[in-house]
Amino acid sequence: MAAAAVSDAIVFTDVFTVSAVDKDGKKFDRVSRVAGKSSNHDMRLTLDINTDLIQLPESSTFSLALATTLNPDADKSAQSGGWRADIEGGLADDWEYVMYGKVYKFDDGTGEEVTAYISFGGLLMALTGDYRHISKVTVGEYIYLLVRR
Repeated sequence: MAAAAVSDAIVFTDVFTVSAVDKDGKKFDRVSRVAGKSSNHDMRLTLDINTDLIQLPESSTFSLALATTLNPDADKSAQSGGWRADIEGGLADDWEYVMYGKVYKFDDGTGEEVTAYISFGGLLMALTGDYRHISKVTVGEYIYLLVRR
């Protein structure tokens, strides 16, 4: 897979450390809400995960990426099947946990801080930090979340 194509597909990436799991109590049997802070960009994350598929215990670290496509050549138009597209050798092969969702909202915070909200079929994510780090994420866009421990 060409490095330039991968970098075109990935619109955000960082390493996070889990600071809390289900801080407000567990609401669903197979879902946990994970809070974390990134190592490189000083971003804060709240993420709902399916605990049958991946466990992210407190104090653990994981890599997270947001990508506009899983297609190795980064051609979004070639992936007309959405999350059902069968792309052998795609980005998902290198990650443990992948979700497909839609960016539904941006909130302006104080100064240059923003929060991007993404829904993955009811599992939610909020990513907060300097707008420059998530400037390639667009409201209304479909996006892939990729996680590996």
